[in-house]
Amino acid sequence: MTDVSACFHCGDPCEADAIVFDEKNFCCNGCKIVFEIFSENDLSGYYDLQNFPGASPKEMEGKYDFLDNTAIAEKLLEFNDGGTQIITLYIPHIHCSSCIWVLENLNKLDRNIKASQVDFPKKTVRVTFNSEGISLKQLACLMGKIGYAPYISLDDFQTEKIKKDRSIIYKLGIAGFAFGNVMFLSFPEYFEVNEFWLDQYKTTFRWLMFAFSLPVFFYSASGYFIAAFKGLRANILNIDVPLALGILVLFVRSTVEIIFDIGSGFFDSLTGLVFFLLLGKYFQQKTYGFLSFERDYKSYFPIAVTRINKNGREEAVQVNEIKKADRLLIRNDELIPVDAILLKGKARIDYSFVTGEIEPVEKESGEKIFAGGKQVSGSIEVETLKPVSQSYLTQLWSNQVFDSNKENSFTSLTNTISKYFTISILSIAASATTYWLFVQPALAMNVFTAILIIACPCALAMSAPFALGNMLRIFGKLKFYVKNDQAIERLAKADTLIFDKTGTITANNKSLVTYEGITLNKAEKSLLKSTLRTSGHPLSRILYTHLNGCELVKLSDVEEVVGQGIQAKFNDQNIKIGSASFVNARNIQNNLQTAVHIRLNEEYKGSFLFQNEYREGLSELFKELAPEYQLAILSGDNNGEAANLKKILPLKTSVLFQQTPEEKLNYIRQLQQEGHRVVMVGDGLNDAGALKQSDVGIAISENVNVFSPACDAILEAGKFKELHNYIKVAKGTMTVIKMSIAISFLYNIVGLYFAVTGQLSPVVAAILMPLSSISVVIFTTLMTNILSRKLN
Repeated sequence: MTDVSACFHCGDPCEADAIVFDEKNFCCNGCKIVFEIFSENDLSGYYDLQNFPGASPKEMEGKYDFLDNTAIAEKLLEFNDGGTQIITLYIPHIHCSSCIWVLENLNKLDRNIKASQVDFPKKTVRVTFNSEGISLKQLACLMGKIGYAPYISLDDFQTEKIKKDRSIIYKLGIAGFAFGNVMFLSFPEYFEVNEFWLDQYKTTFRWLMFAFSLPVFFYSASGYFIAAFKGLRANILNIDVPLALGILVLFVRSTVEIIFDIGSGFFDSLTGLVFFLLLGKYFQQKTYGFLSFERDYKSYFPIAVTRINKNGREEAVQVNEIKKADRLLIRNDELIPVDAILLKGKARIDYSFVTGEIEPVEKESGEKIFAGGKQVSGSIEVETLKPVSQSYLTQLWSNQVFDSNKENSFTSLTNTISKYFTISILSIAASATTYWLFVQPALAMNVFTAILIIACPCALAMSAPFALGNMLRIFGKLKFYVKNDQAIERLAKADTLIFDKTGTITANNKSLVTYEGITLNKAEKSLLKSTLRTSGHPLSRILYTHLNGCELVKLSDVEEVVGQGIQAKFNDQNIKIGSASFVNARNIQNNLQTAVHIRLNEEYKGSFLFQNEYREGLSELFKELAPEYQLAILSGDNNGEAANLKKILPLKTSVLFQQTPEEKLNYIRQLQQEGHRVVMVGDGLNDAGALKQSDVGIAISENVNVFSPACDAILEAGKFKELHNYIKVAKGTMTVIKMSIAISFLYNIVGLYFAVTGQLSPVVAAILMPLSSISVVIFTTLMTNILSRKLN
């Protein structure tokens, strides 16, 4: 029931002159205005999620005037093109589901806000807005008005520092200092020293212990009380409730004992409890922070980009090798990995990866283009403005827009267990305490406190994040870059593997190319090579390399039809390159080899034939996979390679030719409807639909920028033969998680036994509780590291 004396919005006490509006009390006019804003914009559901969820809005006048400075705003914005801007803001007040709900519905407060996405652990919100309708200053003021004022530090943005919360270090230091002194003052009581000079200071020592415990109780332990209060206010019994209750019981009981001179209390247990709890928490944060940091900033992100050196030669380099002022070639449908200036070519940039807007944006030479866009009209040349931020690419890739809301069962399991864990522990504590009050009253309070402290689902909750987080890091170092932990879990559950042929099971750099048809002159070869230069298709790349030595010409009206071919214009000449049907090649001999056909103006010229060479270890890989998985190859080519494939693939492998991108997608969907868990292995350009439809989409990277946000993982081509080992390690990781969960259950059962039977003191419980979490972290880290040896 809502407290009538509390502000309906923020929960602060209302004075005698409380503002009453719509039969509700508000502590100030600001809270009333926020309520009106939410009500007028159909956001009153904010108050249904939790009682008093808001923060009292602060005065915004003049606070964000500096955001009117264009130079400052430019440094803060991640993306700024035309009418669309994107910024990530740090919001210190984010603390609950209500905060997330209102911040992800900012578009209802102002139609110029297109989207907003909250990162709850980092307390940030990424906002996409239209600066023509709402400026950055107005956006910050709007968020301040509703109680979510952003904290903006220019130093942090310029140096790209990670905000660090050092409060736990201060709390830990105070608790450790107090614990040491209280233990020192408790020695006479421990050893029952009855010397006169010590006995006369007994009362002084007890009050000194009380004094040392005050900052521990009110400051060091405050986080547990705040978290427990917020949970209870939202009708949730979180894990902090029994911890806060245990600390409160120890403090109250100890205080009563020294006030009435009953005894020395349990200040040693209290300060020791808080110290060891914080020590365990600090270790957990440091460990998880290490995993997350290494994942975001040091992992290998295998996208290759074509760099044009000073001699005009093209070379494939990894994105992390790009430097400022490098000249890059971006082909049709390739990702732009850096902020850059357009130098040459007609740019039509699809920024849907960044903004969600599908309509391409046209750019002229000299204009700025942003990382994360995709060129969709021929090739362009750009000059890098700043080196690539791998963390930014990772952030874009992990955007929820590209998630398919696929189930993560371990998260569901731990959330369910944690939900009922606290209720069960409180019930056990109450029952055991009642029993001991009748049997041995002096022991009852120790039993009650020890039970509340020793039983903790933290180890259970950390099993999956630490095991999967460490494996993400390991995979990244070994050139298998996985999008998130859910993808590893889905990979372990797969029962079907689908492979594309060209560029996936075939090696692009080892194909033998021959030409059949009318001989091409030098000018025609130059036109052909210039057209191929715009495409990232594996066959285009092979043929482009084959035509080495031909000069390039400037094309117009370049268009690539995915899965079909490319067409372009040069002066009065029209060229078409692609499948026989795409170039209208009639009455040609049905050659079963993979072919790329050429039509120049109205004349069919001939075709380039490809004798494919399959990747090293392909036959062995499929033989390893065949006993465990249903296998299939889907190819857009004709069936000329059918005989060769039958020789090297297991008998039960399904091989389908002349499959369009839509047919590949439908094939996977049909398997999923039959209950199969499907992994699709292809290239990120032509197989984007199939990669997205599959449970796990893996793009093969081979010196080509074929990245697609639809994929769940990127595998360097040289590691293709290790695919089965990666899957086995993913399965092994799931086993490690199950073992870790079993260990945490065993710990809780054994710990509860000793606590219920009165054999465990609160201080020992406080030491064992974080040790259980630490043991899970060490176990999962060691086991996943051992598993990874299969990949070295």
